[in-house]
Amino acid sequence: MSPRDLKIPGQRHPEKAHRPDNAQPKKPDWIRVKAPTSAGYKATRDTLREHKLVTVCEEAGCPNVGECWSQGHATMMIMGEICTRGCTFCNIATGRPDTLDVFEPGRVADAVKKLGLNHVVITSVDRDDLDDGGAEHFAQTIRAIRKQAPGATIEILTPDFLKCAPEVLETVVAAKPDVFNHNLETVPGLYPSVRPGARYFHSLRLLQRVKELDPAMFTKSGLMVGLGEDRQAVLQVMEDMRAADIDFLTIGQYLQPTPKHHHIDRFVTPEEFASYEKAAYGKGFLMVSASPLTRSSYHAGEDFARLREARLRKLGNAPA
Repeated sequence: MSPRDLKIPGQRHPEKAHRPDNAQPKKPDWIRVKAPTSAGYKATRDTLREHKLVTVCEEAGCPNVGECWSQGHATMMIMGEICTRGCTFCNIATGRPDTLDVFEPGRVADAVKKLGLNHVVITSVDRDDLDDGGAEHFAQTIRAIRKQAPGATIEILTPDFLKCAPEVLETVVAAKPDVFNHNLETVPGLYPSVRPGARYFHSLRLLQRVKELDPAMFTKSGLMVGLGEDRQAVLQVMEDMRAADIDFLTIGQYLQPTPKHHHIDRFVTPEEFASYEKAAYGKGFLMVSASPLTRSSYHAGEDFARLREARLRKLGNAPA
């Protein structure tokens, strides 16, 4: 049985069962979404099932799944559906993952071709059990997509490769994704409670190193707000990201998957998100997406096109 088929929080997340329950506050009107029912949603779901693919859309309980799948967009999650980390915000199951499926890169590429995607986002669970953290599997998936769907642009959302040799990052960058994304997720002061298995400055350095390896590659990172951070801490993360030459920032509202997950400190208003967006552009990001429902891959294709245009404008090769 797949972890996503387990409906009871204590069954899906046995590693979180010891945690006390946190109240789940009522969502404000600005963050409510309709249940997915469209024919496009069902067609995308059926294609993914046919190719035996996992998506972070389902595993992480993304609120935008109905909209994205109805348009044929999905973020495919490789290397299984069980993570070796236990981040308190995340709805993906923690445990001992299965061995890698050597045929998965080909199935992902086939699905990208069948769905006719112009832009595809590939993410994964953390695989601390693998010597390279799954870097070669990412590279194989990128190469397979290039072969099957040469017109598609590729965005990857990677783990932090924290327990790997620094050289494994070169394997992924050498495969030439169009966008390299790794989310910082929250401000450094909240890492012990939100991302206990990660290290803020390691994640920041990972993205900086991508730029050093390939200055032309777009880099991207994201934050959740509503976890207990304050505005000044968010602005400081923006400064850190720009010091690492990160091009694209996403900021979205944290939504608590179950009572066993990290509590919601507050719902950030649309006006505050607009203020964050203005501040981020002021700090020099080429692209910013900040709204209650923003997620790393939400409108990723459209945003990638705008990102390229923004770089051209910066270089003086396109009209404003």
